[in-house]
Order: sequence, then structure tokens, then C-alpha cells
Amino acid sequence: MLNATKGETDGGALLLPELLREARAALAAADRLVEEAQRAVAAQIAPGGRVDPAALDRAQFAAHGFAWYSTYAAALRQLLAWAEKLEGSGRFGERERLMLQIGFGEYLAQLAGGLPMSQGEMVRPADLGIADVARGLAGEPAVEALVAASGAAPRERLAALIADHDFGEGALDDETLEMTRTQFRRFAEDHREDAQRWHLKDELIPMSVVEELAGLGIFGLTVPEAFGGLGLGKLAMCIVTEELARGYIGLGSLGTRSEIAAELIRLGGTPQQKSYWLPKLASGEILPTAVFTEPGTGSDLGSLRTRAVRDGALYRVTGNKTWITHAARSDLMTLLARTDPGSGDWRGLSMFLAEKPRGTDADPFPAEGMTGGEIPVLGYRGMKEYELAFDGFAVEAGNLLGGVEGQGFKQLMATFESARIQTAARAVGVAQSALELGLDYAKGRVQFGRPIAEFPRVAVKLAWMAVETMMARQLTWFAARQKDGDRRCDIEAGMAKLLAARIAWANADNALQVHGGNGYAQEYAISRVLCDARILNIFEGAAEIQAQVIARGLLSGRN
Repeated sequence: MLNATKGETDGGALLLPELLREARAALAAADRLVEEAQRAVAAQIAPGGRVDPAALDRAQFAAHGFAWYSTYAAALRQLLAWAEKLEGSGRFGERERLMLQIGFGEYLAQLAGGLPMSQGEMVRPADLGIADVARGLAGEPAVEALVAASGAAPRERLAALIADHDFGEGALDDETLEMTRTQFRRFAEDHREDAQRWHLKDELIPMSVVEELAGLGIFGLTVPEAFGGLGLGKLAMCIVTEELARGYIGLGSLGTRSEIAAELIRLGGTPQQKSYWLPKLASGEILPTAVFTEPGTGSDLGSLRTRAVRDGALYRVTGNKTWITHAARSDLMTLLARTDPGSGDWRGLSMFLAEKPRGTDADPFPAEGMTGGEIPVLGYRGMKEYELAFDGFAVEAGNLLGGVEGQGFKQLMATFESARIQTAARAVGVAQSALELGLDYAKGRVQFGRPIAEFPRVAVKLAWMAVETMMARQLTWFAARQKDGDRRCDIEAGMAKLLAARIAWANADNALQVHGGNGYAQEYAISRVLCDARILNIFEGAAEIQAQVIARGLLSGRN
């Protein structure tokens, strides 16, 4: 076992190579704990090797707890991979060593004793039937050493090291992506004050800003070059999204609908649909919106009731949709509707590329057969949310995605990996924004004769925010790299989104606490970031849905 006293520097960072050896040993122990959790939960839910939906419902708390335990282990694995990459290139400095040791110590302690699935839900080893195994984990020498070395002193040291806004080396290691990061960081910085004004006035992001982003290629980032895009991968999408969301979640989300629409068309469209729509999406000539959710259905897309009936060369759409982002200003709706009236599940759904005229403030929905109204929201305001009603709205039959009915749900599912990776990247950007706002305020706010950043309770908050943000970033980048390698990554994408969304909310909450009463004032940006952060646990699949997807996937052998 590493001698914590002998192995520490004055600042509290454990020295190499012992730290990496202990982290490897601790990760192996954590993996064994998760394996035992999987066996215990599978005995309840999938006794024959196949998940029983009724049993999953009965044991949902344990199943979701297992998903969280697995996500923690995945986060530790990627944090260690990040550290080893830096160590191999001689860049594993004190900041990074502290992040590794604090991150491992904290997550290991939670794995052994219980971790939060939300603010009011703790899952403990006994809930998973692994109490004895967890006690064994806590007693592992490597785990004991790392937990002991993750307390207040190293966190205070890390807080001092990040005071200059150096939050550790991300190990992106790609010159083109680094240049891209710098470019979009500069753009976001230029619009920080604008974002606060847009939020307070509940205004749409100006079209001039949208057009400027279009000129930078954001809408065609992952569209193949053959169709007018930049042909970059999902990792590039993460870098751009994170930097824009760091400035304002609305900027980081502008490309989301184009990403979804382009992915739907690229994977499921006919050759004619690809050649017609993808260049227009990539250039920003047309702005799309995703029209999936209905009142009362939420994530249960298989029960959608909006119907599309064939009428000669048209389909007539009738029904209601809700939580449609950027709907008034969009030109194209990726619209999910039921084409088989005799079906009662996902098999009767089809996806349409439904054109509509772009609305104005005075007339947001000028299309015949379509009406809509704004849904006032707490945050995430720059594109606005709407509810829509269709009454015989016409869609050309040639705009049925793929040209075959009944494929809509499958086509949508094929995009979920990318959508969740992108949402995880948005969450990382929001988490980083909250961290920086909290740090800047703590450095400038003087109480009792010194900056509050020097008070231990404030310092440890800031340090932990930096550590968890790096963990979320590395897990998100890993999922993106899996996607770029054409490997199935629905579980990895779900884990990244699950963890990053929780961290964004925790960072925003902690940063507001650092601000004290001023954080509750609308003039301070952290009040906006708190509102923006809260939605991340809900859209693109609520945290509970993400945990369900992860648990089902792992218990079905997809690991």
C-alpha cells in the first residue's frame, strides 16, 4: 500500500508511480464490485439471461442503482486512461495528479458506502445485494490509500492551483481540434453578456448570431463533405458544443436540431433526400426542429397518437406536439407520426421531413393546418419552447423519410447515441461555466479581510467542481471516440449524459452557494446558469430513463 505520508508532496498530491499503481488496483477492485452488483441484480431481473420487463419494474431502484454504479466505474476508468496518457507524454503535473487522486478517492468512497442518484435518492450497496463485497472494497489497501488522500488538504491545494483558470490538461492531442476549440471559445466569450440579456428579456438568439455560426460551419460539422459539410466526427462536435455551451447553453444547443436532422437523413434518407436536404442543413440555409414529444407521452414514444394519413400525393397530419424547441423560426420539422392506425406501439410510426414557412414574432406559425403557442420556461430560453397543434397539415409524400412507412422509431433510435453524446457535451460546458463563475466570484468577494476563495469550505467546493467536470469531460470524449470508431456506444453515451447532467446541476448549485445571496439575484449570471443546468437532467431522456437504458443494456449483455 502506498504510504500516504511519505508519498505526498507539500501540496497533498501523491507522487508517481505509486499513484497510478494504486489507481489501477483500486479500479480493478471497483470493477469487481460492479460485476457482483450485476450478478445480484441480474438474479432479480434477468434470471434466465434475458431481462424480464415486469421484474425490472419491480426492482427498478436496484436496477437504476446498478446503472449508476456502472457509470461511476466507467468514469474512473476514463479518468485513469486520461492520467496514463498524460503520464506517458510527460504532462501529468500536480493539478492532474490531484484530480486523479481526489476523483478516485471520492468515487471509491461513494461506491463503498452509497452514492446519490439524485438529491433525494441514495443507493447503497445493500440495495444491490452487495453489502459484504462493498465492505471488502473499502478494505482494499489501494482504496484505503486513495480515500485517505482525497480529503480537505489536497482539495484546498487544487483550488489554489486552478485559481489562474488552468483547470488541467484535457489531453485532446489534436491540433485541428485545439484550434477549433479556441475559435469557438472566442465566439462564446464575445457573447457572454449578450446571453444574459437574451435570458433576462426572454429573447430569441438574434438571427445575426445564427448566421455567424452558420458561417463557422456549426450546422454542417458532422455532415459528410460530399453533402457540403465539414465531415468532422463526434469528438469535434463535443469540442464545439462544450465551448459554446460554456458561454451559453442556447449557443451550444443551436446545432442540436441540425445534428439530429442530418443524422436522421444521412442514416435513413433516400439518395434524393440526402442530396437535397443535407447541403441545406449544413449551410444553415434551413433551420430544422425536432417534433417528437406529445402531451402525456414524454419518453414513451411508442404510444404517440399524432397521425399522418395518406391523401394522394400528400400526407395529412393531425395531432398535438409539445416541448418543440426553436419551432417558430424553423423551416423543416423532423416529425414523428403514426401512419398505421391499427398499431398501438412503435411499429406504426413514420418520420417525415415536414416543410413549413419560417415564422415571425407577429405570426410565429403561418402554415395552414398548424398552430402553436410558446411555453414559458425558467431557463434554456434562447430558442424558446412551443406546443404545436396540427389539423390536416400537409406533408408531401416524397418527404416520408426513407420512402417506407413504419420505420420512424427505428430511424430515431439510430440517432440517440449522437444526441446523448451532444447533450453530455452541453452539460460539460454548463458545468465548466458554473465552475468559472463560482471561482471568479470567490476570488473577488472579500469577507473578514480576505477573498472567500481562501476559506476551506469554498475552496473544497471549487476543487471538487473542477475534478468532476474533468471526469464528465473524459467520459463524454470517450463515448464520442467510440462513435467515431463506428462502435456501438448507446451505453457509453447514456452514461456520459447521465453523469454530466448531474454534475452540471451540482456545479451550478455549488457556484450559486459560493455567490451567497447575490447568486439569487438575476443580475448575476449564475442565476441563469442554474436555470439552464436544471433542464439537462430531463431532455434527451430524463435521468431515470437513462438509468433504465443503461441497466437494460448491461443486463442484456451489451457491455
